[in-house]
Amino acid sequence: MDSLGVDQEVLQRVYEYALDHSNGQNFSANGIGAATGLPDPLADAAMERLLAMGLLRGAPGSTFRAVAPDEAVAGVVFPLEREIRARRALAEEARASIMSLLPVFEAGRALRESQNRFEILEDLTQARSAIADLTAHARDEILTAQPGGARQVDILTEAAPRDQAALERGVKMRVLYQHTARFSAGTGEYVEHLTRLGAHVRTLDDHFSRLLVFDEETAVISVPGNPHAAAVVRERSVVAFVKETYERLWLAAEPFAVAFGTRSEIADDVRQAIVRLLMEGMTDASIATRLGMSVRTCRRHVADIMVELGAQSRFQAGYLLAVRAHRP
Repeated sequence: MDSLGVDQEVLQRVYEYALDHSNGQNFSANGIGAATGLPDPLADAAMERLLAMGLLRGAPGSTFRAVAPDEAVAGVVFPLEREIRARRALAEEARASIMSLLPVFEAGRALRESQNRFEILEDLTQARSAIADLTAHARDEILTAQPGGARQVDILTEAAPRDQAALERGVKMRVLYQHTARFSAGTGEYVEHLTRLGAHVRTLDDHFSRLLVFDEETAVISVPGNPHAAAVVRERSVVAFVKETYERLWLAAEPFAVAFGTRSEIADDVRQAIVRLLMEGMTDASIATRLGMSVRTCRRHVADIMVELGAQSRFQAGYLLAVRAHRP
């Protein structure tokens, strides 16, 4: 049944009547309902449908003439097909015009994605805020490498609740410090607290860059020359490289949570690192920065080493250490 409520059988009956009574001539619509055995409203609806299909020609209130289907197709369908072709041509023209701007869009998207993949945060407050947000949204793993020895109390106080929240929702966490961080009571308490919650903490004797990796998707790394700035990296290949670097550091590091009696061993490791750097001719200030200790502490260690060697100068100490290192 079509949209006018006229089914194919009704159309056929009225069309047959039109063909029988027009014979190429005009005919009146009077009495079609009675002649076809159809209610007048249904017969009228069939007439309107045949007019719309082009199978009848005429107008309500006048006479009509039946039209052959092939002639009706030429009068009704062909114009529709021409309109479709014209609209398709307009559509293709519009498509070409719109797509001509695709290179502009792609260039802009590439720039936006590039800016999103690499972001420099010049301000320490911005950097801390970004780290807090990334920690809050971490789903699987957080890797942290914090050089410089003992951690500042305000930084630990700020980090403790957000790190605890991440661990409690099942995020794995690994933290890397330098050996000198072990001699800080505040850092020790912080590490003990995180370890009870499931975090793993290790230390290295030598210097490494400050970095964090979140879910293998985002890395936050230090900016050379600006200790308050941070670079946020979301480029997957770079983040993978940063994580691989972290894994190498982690394998070389020692667990933080060791027995108290091994503190002397860690102190020996620090001392050996000072010896190694002294042999390389580094200054006290450079050694202190590299190992995350104060210059005063470093100078005390250097002085003790010189006494043990019987050296009168740093140069002589370096020479004696080099000779001892190569002695069979």
